[in-house]
Amino acid sequence: MEDQSISQDLDVTSSYEAAMEALSSLIGQHKKQNVAPRDGRKFALMAKYLKMADLEQSISKLKIIHVAGTKGKGSTCTFCEAILREYGLRTGLFTSPHLIDVRERIRINGLELSREKFLDYFWDLWNKLMNKLSEELLMPRLFQFLTLLALKIFLCEKVDVAIIEVGIGGKWDSTNVIKEPVVCGVTSLGMDHMEILGDTIEKIASEKAGIFKPHTPGFTVPQLPEAMSVLQQTASQLMIPLEVASPLNLEWLKGLKLGLDGDHQLLNAGLAVELCKCWLERTGHSSLVSNGVMTEDLPDAFRRGLASASLSGRAQIVKDIHSENSSSWGNLVFYLDGAHTPESLDVCARWFSIATIRESSSVSNGNGGVLRGNYNGYECCNGNGNWSLINLKRILLFNCMEKRDPQLLLPQLIETCVSNGLHFSKAIFVPSLSSHHKVVSATSLLTSDASIDLSWQSALQKTWENIIHGKVADVKNVKRPGIINSSCNGFIEENIVESCDSSSNHYNCSSVMPSLPSAIHWLRECARRNPTIQYQVLVTGSLHLVGDVLKLLRR
Repeated sequence: MEDQSISQDLDVTSSYEAAMEALSSLIGQHKKQNVAPRDGRKFALMAKYLKMADLEQSISKLKIIHVAGTKGKGSTCTFCEAILREYGLRTGLFTSPHLIDVRERIRINGLELSREKFLDYFWDLWNKLMNKLSEELLMPRLFQFLTLLALKIFLCEKVDVAIIEVGIGGKWDSTNVIKEPVVCGVTSLGMDHMEILGDTIEKIASEKAGIFKPHTPGFTVPQLPEAMSVLQQTASQLMIPLEVASPLNLEWLKGLKLGLDGDHQLLNAGLAVELCKCWLERTGHSSLVSNGVMTEDLPDAFRRGLASASLSGRAQIVKDIHSENSSSWGNLVFYLDGAHTPESLDVCARWFSIATIRESSSVSNGNGGVLRGNYNGYECCNGNGNWSLINLKRILLFNCMEKRDPQLLLPQLIETCVSNGLHFSKAIFVPSLSSHHKVVSATSLLTSDASIDLSWQSALQKTWENIIHGKVADVKNVKRPGIINSSCNGFIEENIVESCDSSSNHYNCSSVMPSLPSAIHWLRECARRNPTIQYQVLVTGSLHLVGDVLKLLRR
């Protein structure tokens, strides 16, 4: 019996890895079909795939909340799902991207499907599409397929509500095959994916407003005037109401703490409240919510949902278990946020500045110790009246896609942190482990390529150094500097807050490391060997990097 169980587990694992390979084969399909990402032909193809999957008629049964935006759409969807689940409704949630495993994208009642159930749905859809292909019609692209899979799962699982996050844009997004959502929302808009959506805020707003539908109420948050004008104009043309949601007032939670950290989440939570209220009213559940504007009369289910919402990789704090197992004071805390635009990095930096000092003040040595401190460190009283200094070291662990401009990203991060009294002791630039060209499972081994090109990380480091030392960076012409040893020697034996000698191009304030595992090992060694230092590591710039760190920490 035990051998049979092991065999079944192996079969599931093998099938799951095969599914990941199949998904990987869909990346870049639009290039094979010579269809541009923003081309209307891609959207027409999505309609064909919907029909091939036998979903064209049935998706009208889904009662959908559809959410677009530049920043906060995943958080808003997560708040919506948690609120409506508190009412006992069966929820379906579709978000992107995933951080560790593709099943994160499609959740039922807040949970990932089991591998077995996911595989049943996956291969059924895959084979159905494969059997209907032609020379002119190839398999869908990755996000198209996952959208179809989410719709199929939500229908088969008979969800009461489906909360669906747009991938990129809105008008031509795969999710916009939804024709009759119950309500639509647009979160904060900013400059991102400009190569696809356009190079002005007005063009981007027009793409996002493309999810608005006739007879479907729309909601948004306070926007730049140029963006708001476009949203209002689109709503007016469709003759639908467009309401602006106010940020959530923390007093409405009556002592509960918002589930997602950061002041910026108040905006997303406020939008989620209005979306859920509208959804409940339009689906025959109006008795569950109070009439009019909900302020201090926020229903208990709303408060519980807002407090229980959880989303990995967004303003997430993870204490490294390797350092916690030590009896010493040395510890390592990771602050993870997938911010990758100037606006989101500003928000991330403000959250990090507040969260680090808050986290420091909550540390306990397990012996009834008391702490007092500031941004640079804190003192611990061991219970016997003796105070000892505990130093704080803030480390930046950073990477971003090469299409991003580090001269826009890094200055914003530094400026916001400095304005909040926070300085980084060191910045580490590393390549991500996950690839944009491959889908892997949570159990896949993370290996780094010894021959990987580190020129981009070197360019990031040069940009950082020039900002720190007040120079103008030339990112395009960067020679690869020496890489620090993967042991902790270069970090431990030097004073990482020592002033850099810019005249000799010797910098202690930044490093390029050859791989993410070596960077994590290095930081762990630092925490182990320095018990009087708390290392607070901000991981940002890329959701891929955040996901890779989370996967490594789980091991």
